[in-house]
Amino acid sequence: MYRLKLTTIGASVWRGVGLAVAAFVSVGSPLLGATTVSDWPQLLGPQRDGVYLGPPLAKVWPKEGPPVVWKREVGPGLAGPAVSGERLILFHRREERAVVECLDSRTGKAMWKGDYATEYRDDFGFDEGPRATPTIADGRVFTYGAEGRLSCWQLATGALLWTVDAVKEFASQKGFFGRAASPLVESDLVILMPGGREGAGVVALDVATGKVRWKATGDEASYASPTVADIRGRRIIFALTREALVALQPKDGQIIFRHPWRPRGNATVSAATPLVLDDFIFLSASYGAGASLLRFQERGPVEIWSRDDALSNHYATSVQHNGFLFGWHGRQEQGCELRCVELKTGKVRWSEAGLKAGSVTLAGEELLLLTEKGLLIRVPATPAGFKASAQAQILPSEVRALPALANGYLFARSKAQLVCLDLRAEP
Repeated sequence: MYRLKLTTIGASVWRGVGLAVAAFVSVGSPLLGATTVSDWPQLLGPQRDGVYLGPPLAKVWPKEGPPVVWKREVGPGLAGPAVSGERLILFHRREERAVVECLDSRTGKAMWKGDYATEYRDDFGFDEGPRATPTIADGRVFTYGAEGRLSCWQLATGALLWTVDAVKEFASQKGFFGRAASPLVESDLVILMPGGREGAGVVALDVATGKVRWKATGDEASYASPTVADIRGRRIIFALTREALVALQPKDGQIIFRHPWRPRGNATVSAATPLVLDDFIFLSASYGAGASLLRFQERGPVEIWSRDDALSNHYATSVQHNGFLFGWHGRQEQGCELRCVELKTGKVRWSEAGLKAGSVTLAGEELLLLTEKGLLIRVPATPAGFKASAQAQILPSEVRALPALANGYLFARSKAQLVCLDLRAEP
């Protein structure tokens, strides 16, 4: 898999691959198929780490903000868009139907639509649409609804290839906010975290048929999505369940290790996806869990540091650049701070309050912040301090879905609107 490499842990390492070169690299990995690194085919981008590897972005925005290419109304949902080439997948809800739409990423026009009945109801009166960002791989689209239905669609036509009801098949539990972990495609498997019974905490299904290939753990599901990485020549899946970080072999689901890690108390969630950086694993959550940096070992990870006052991600995953983490610290409803934290020590280098909560994407040497209020902010990714270089109001409030940054275009949605912005540099 095409992945940035870490050789030593320190602020002077982790230099990014040149974006101009990366824009033309086709990734032949099992995860992405023929998708290029310029696309954003799944949660958190091509490597599930929030890092954009496409062509360079404009260094200066117009006074009125980045150009709006198109926008359209959408139904409820917290699922972010996924983009592969000229196709964008939108997963949302219209009345009592969960709707999967393929849009032309250049114009926003519909190419095909599929849907199914959903009876999901949010116990807290929040959004009742889907939570999990779709995954595009090998000409297929995988969606996982809040009610627990995993579906496989043909990317070209929208034909429904197969579907699995995780409630019936695995006794998946609703939890506090429904199912939210995005499917992970690894080789010929779809990795799902239904949090089911009888060893169905994490399951692998056949990409072509939806048949179960293996099951592992009896843990309930968290709201974090699984990820995969190459460590010391081995392909390893990492799943942060409600109870622990679990490392598994992709081919058979054999558990390499299970490291207990979760927030304190019962009324808690873990939503940030684990970040794997060479053989280091970064975990973060609110509710007293805080953050931990672990180093991979076969018998179980070694803890490098663990702190509750450094970087507690409530729901948005942090990004890493040149040995520093950038992410949101604190509970969303209590007001978050954006922070820069030294990865090797957990030392806080700077904090910026007043931005509320949001998502963070790394593009070159800059961070793109999208706040819940719909404000898009550019900030240099440096430990020297927070200094916004530009900002623009691109959406109304209630922005919780993670955006997609593909081929120089930003695709972002609120509860009611999807917008496409042109962030490309001049030709």
